[in-house]
Amino acid sequence: MILAWFDAREASRFGADLAGWYTSQLPREAASLSEKKFIARTESAMKQMARRVDEFKLRQTLNVYKRAKLANAFKWALRDAGYNTAYIDQLTEWLVAQLG
Repeated sequence: MILAWFDAREASRFGADLAGWYTSQLPREAASLSEKKFIARTESAMKQMARRVDEFKLRQTLNVYKRAKLANAFKWALRDAGYNTAYIDQLTEWLVAQLG
């Protein structure tokens, strides 16, 4: 029973998948779009991401450890994709707030 508390495989997988989905919606090259288009695409992606997070929270019970593993997997997947560190930190902070 206590071991289930530490089983964060599903949360880590979701975090990496969420980052992969985000990179498909807003590739790094999207930053070269006009500011108006970039903002519109980002808002759309964030709304969809919020829905995905809400659906995941309904399926999974997230404790502090699992939320941390999810956010960490998300953050490192975006780093591996080559996004700017400050941008990654902002996205990860937003994600942690959504998980709360």
